[in-house]
Amino acid sequence: MQRRQVLVMRLLSSIVQQRIIVNMMDVPMIVSVLKIRESSFRSNLWKAIEWLLFKTGNEISRDFSLEDLLISVKECDSAARGNEAKQSRITPAASNNFDRKHSAASRTHRCHGTDSLLPEEMVEHLRKGIGAKGQVVHVEDIGARRPVYVEVPHELSENMRSALHSIGITQLYSHQAESIQASLSGKNVVVATMTSSGKSLCYNLPVLEVLSQSSSSCALYIFPTKALAQDQLRALLAMTKGFDGSLNIGVYDGDTTQEDRTWLRHNSRLLITNPDMLHVSILPHHRRFARILENIRFVVIDEAHIYKGAFGCHTAFVLRRLRRLCSHVYGSDPSFVFSTATSANPHDHCMELASLPTLELIQNDGSPAARKLFILWNPFVDQETVVKNPNNIMVNGKSSDESANFKSSSPIVDVSCLFAEMVQHGLRCLAFCKTRKLCELVLCYTREILQQTAPHLVDSICAYRAGYIAQNRRRIESDFFDGKLCGIAATNALELGIDVGHIDVTLHLGFPGSISSLWQQAGRAGRRDRPSLAVYVAFEGPLDQYFMKYPKKLFGSPIECCHVDAKNQQVLAQQLVCAAHEHPLSLSYDEKFFGSGLDSAIVSLKNRGYLSYDSLCNSSAKFWNYIGHEKMPSHSVSIRSIETERYKVIDQQKKEILEEIEESSAFFQVYEGAVYMNQGKTYLVTSLDLSRKIASCYVADLKYYTKSRDCTDIHVMGSKYAYRPQLSNIQFSRTTARADPCKVTTTWLGYHRVSRGSNEIMETVDHVLPKYSYESQAVWVSVPQSVKEAVIMKDLDFRAGLHAASHVVLNVVPLRIICNLSDLAPECINPEYTRYYPERILLYDRHPGGSGVSVQVQPIFMELLIAALELLTSCRCSEHGGCPNCVQSFACKEYNEGLHKESAIMIIKGVLDAEKL
Repeated sequence: MQRRQVLVMRLLSSIVQQRIIVNMMDVPMIVSVLKIRESSFRSNLWKAIEWLLFKTGNEISRDFSLEDLLISVKECDSAARGNEAKQSRITPAASNNFDRKHSAASRTHRCHGTDSLLPEEMVEHLRKGIGAKGQVVHVEDIGARRPVYVEVPHELSENMRSALHSIGITQLYSHQAESIQASLSGKNVVVATMTSSGKSLCYNLPVLEVLSQSSSSCALYIFPTKALAQDQLRALLAMTKGFDGSLNIGVYDGDTTQEDRTWLRHNSRLLITNPDMLHVSILPHHRRFARILENIRFVVIDEAHIYKGAFGCHTAFVLRRLRRLCSHVYGSDPSFVFSTATSANPHDHCMELASLPTLELIQNDGSPAARKLFILWNPFVDQETVVKNPNNIMVNGKSSDESANFKSSSPIVDVSCLFAEMVQHGLRCLAFCKTRKLCELVLCYTREILQQTAPHLVDSICAYRAGYIAQNRRRIESDFFDGKLCGIAATNALELGIDVGHIDVTLHLGFPGSISSLWQQAGRAGRRDRPSLAVYVAFEGPLDQYFMKYPKKLFGSPIECCHVDAKNQQVLAQQLVCAAHEHPLSLSYDEKFFGSGLDSAIVSLKNRGYLSYDSLCNSSAKFWNYIGHEKMPSHSVSIRSIETERYKVIDQQKKEILEEIEESSAFFQVYEGAVYMNQGKTYLVTSLDLSRKIASCYVADLKYYTKSRDCTDIHVMGSKYAYRPQLSNIQFSRTTARADPCKVTTTWLGYHRVSRGSNEIMETVDHVLPKYSYESQAVWVSVPQSVKEAVIMKDLDFRAGLHAASHVVLNVVPLRIICNLSDLAPECINPEYTRYYPERILLYDRHPGGSGVSVQVQPIFMELLIAALELLTSCRCSEHGGCPNCVQSFACKEYNEGLHKESAIMIIKGVLDAEKL
């Protein structure tokens, strides 16, 4: 009775307060307040009903009363206010902000069953279970594709037919037969079909056919990763069990022992390697490989879509160096076979990659594809929409302003719950995560869930990522293939075609960065006639939410093009030095390999002291010889900016190496006091030995995680305005784009200890670590002070405008220059820091030493600003933070926080107006 009186008094007090407020406010304000209170009431009422359903065993008891409901509303409202005050946003930057309270709450919806489900059945199971609050905002139903079988081509011998029979193949898909016939007729071929379409047979069969017919013929296979090379070796050995031992197939990479290298050079006829080894070992020492290069019939390049941007540019010149040596020195002319995932321009990309005169495209995919259901899962679904549409099959049309009342959740928790569901119900699953830390967190939380729902499955999942030592990665691959593991939380290291057996489901935590990557990952699930499921779980950031809101933008957009810029003068110069060291250069013979820029590049290298020629020869017969200081110039040219300095992470209790981490990443992950994760276990780092490059740690049960505090500065060298003091009386009458050397420096300030339960910062710790710096190149333009003042006068955020302007300029660069956006980065302003940032729009090359893209941008920078302005003003999005079509960027290190579209428009207009003066 006393409790009821208290409730009544509180209600009366609330009514009196509302009357006082009504007397003090105008009508529009009253309407606004009432709308807010209505929304809050709906939300709390829904939560109270849910709480009562759980409390009463999912049934309304007979003694249910209004008093119970009011008490429930009060309790839910208090809890909501408490969580709202404590919880911070969950973004990829703070990926381990796992809220234990949400985890506990979600257990009420968790499934404890372990009955087997098909992927199609799982969709409805999720809608009625952990997705009952409307997280399933869209389901794309991708229909099955029937196979097109043909007979094995007559060009293949009985020996090869027997090899096919030994692996259970009696017919081929149409694209396989078409490719095999083209290769055996001497054509260069690119096979561009979907994931799991049997592309490896397209090159293995013609290669093995030719090698089995001629005892001297050789072939070279090039894979982008060591894991793919080992995977292909296993497949080839299985196919050739019945062959004689003369093929001598072997892998030649950084893990190959010196003894094995010597044997392979003398005996191998099918050599498997990677672009890096071709660049630093095989080509510089080509005389040791003379037998192979004289008799080479095929060059196979798998996963060709990987070769784009700076890495692709370097690889293109490495392949030109290979073709040049074969032609000039060894008198051979191998056929090329490319294998690539579906892209918008496979023919043009591969033609440019190896500078080939002709290339036949095989893209009519004859392989079968079963039905695939693709779920878009939004943990931040609008609560009011859930009330109106409990099934919530599709949510459309609400702007972020209209749907600000989100259900609090965590994408990391949700993907972990989904992972557990898949494993519990007998579905083999890959959970793709964008970062190493996310990968470990998902594993950790999924195991916690399975401990409650299916303890016998806890050890049936693990993590897989770069950094694990090679034997551990091979063991995980083998265990998954053999069925000892049911699921893997992986980075994009498993995006490529490593054979880990049949997969039913792929989970995708956040957008992977490109539509092509998303399809490549989703393509790992579903083989032949077995349906599959893909679930894209969104982060709260604007990019992911954009796709949740507009699914057609995701499923209706074309796959991106792959670009290689073989005219990049900086990369050309580096590669020409390597080529001259291998064999003298000639304008007459080498222009067909290196392009029309060869003449000017040679002159530049001569002036810099790298090349010389015999003065007795006439100009048309000049041969340019390498005279540089480096004994092996290829060793000083990094083709994909791989860091050589690595730190070992050691479990000080077991005295074993857990992983090796690049130096720049080590300072983010394993500083002294850091919470480090490996295979779902939590470790506390006790020391970081900078001289020995060792991080020591031990297993610890911690109630907090750590978050690095850092900042990145771009210091433009040779410019007196790079870090100009902030003086309001300085006026600029003109701005001109410049390309200058720059130094990119990351400074570590310390770290936060953050409570895993509330996400509150428990302690801020300062520490000193060496700054990580590299020299690069930047293109930039200064923003006039008058423009800044005009933006501030309109009460707009100038810093957010600079940030957004750099983004939109980056987004339009591919309209004019062949490049990969990952080669460039915008200057991103951390919205939390108040320190001075230069007043400029700046892009810089992300690779140490620069990739030459900034230099190419400089002459057309103003044209890019005009294109950027047109993009901004034509984009219909209404949000200040823009959308992926205008100011949002995959390359943003601040995860698209602190952007302002209107301010960016004013800034770009101001710069263009100043340029006209």
